[in-house]
Amino acid sequence: MGARLGGRATLVQFSSAFCAPCRATRRILAEVAGMVPGVTHVEIDAEAHLELVRRLDIVRTPTVLVLDADGREVRRAAGQPRTADVIAALGEAVGVRSGAS
Repeated sequence: MGARLGGRATLVQFSSAFCAPCRATRRILAEVAGMVPGVTHVEIDAEAHLELVRRLDIVRTPTVLVLDADGREVRRAAGQPRTADVIAALGEAVGVRSGAS
């Protein structure tokens, strides 16, 4: 994707310009990434990266992918997430990493 992954997990958000839920999702993900050390939030403009959108089968915005430290997709959700769900998904991403060691 061309972005640096977080040391523990990465929140990847696919957005589009006129998507109101995308703005709210951006705020939620940035807030969570700021609270959890080693977590990065990356926002991707779906319209500008259509090949990636097709390859990852992104069908609506916002779509959020939760990646573990190795960049593997752990969880995916479409629509505006709740903060608690994002935190739970991060726990899963970090758990996958620590469970593998």
